Amino acid sequence: MSRIVLVHGSGHGAWCWEAVLPHLRAAGHDPVAVDMPGRGANALPLEEATLDDFADACLAAAGDGAVLVGHSAGGYAITAAAQARPDLVDRLIYVCAFVPEPGTPLSGMRRLMNPPPLSGAIRKAPDGRSYTVDPEQAPALFYNDLPEAEARAATARLCPEAVLPQETALPATDRAEALPRRYILCERDGTILPHAQEAMTSGWPAAHVTRMDTSHSPFLADPEGLARNILRHLDD
Repeated sequence: MSRIVLVHGSGHGAWCWEAVLPHLRAAGHDPVAVDMPGRGANALPLEEATLDDFADACLAAAGDGAVLVGHSAGGYAITAAAQARPDLVDRLIYVCAFVPEPGTPLSGMRRLMNPPPLSGAIRKAPDGRSYTVDPEQAPALFYNDLPEAEARAATARLCPEAVLPQETALPATDRAEALPRRYILCERDGTILPHAQEAMTSGWPAAHVTRMDTSHSPFLADPEGLARNILRHLDD
């Protein structure tokens, strides 16, 4: 049995993993979906949150050791956690997520896509410390393979996201990279485009990358398939 910590991406919360959890439990594992700062059960004010705070939220859920699964921006959170405490992390699984490059913040990774799909959809708060995603554009960016009603319902649950963690680079990722790492690539992703996901994993063994025919939100589009791929990567 593995402890599996599921980490959401920008604007989302632990809620987005709700349909995945039962499949992981049915396979005999101990999954938990965690809220990053500024939403849900995490009371840390969003405007004060740092990348270290995001990493700490992952590690608090990991207990004595866990598999960390990060979606989208959650790739930075799980990598930061593994870099800080590799002794508490069994392996890392990235779900259409950013794989950090040392010295490059998440905002810099977005700029590797020309133009970044989110660039015209981000609405910064007046103080510049948080942002939201334009709700009219969110369905196409995040949920382009969901029925319209489901996409709108998910969009209504989106929340503001902290800017500072996404402007913070990891100086090194060597301890995280020394752990087993796997990637689930989403072929209809409208946010982290498939070619960017392929570029981030270009040096990885082919068996360590699986592909899903979904949007940026496989936890909603195909939760059973996503759980199956996570389970596959626990022992491969």
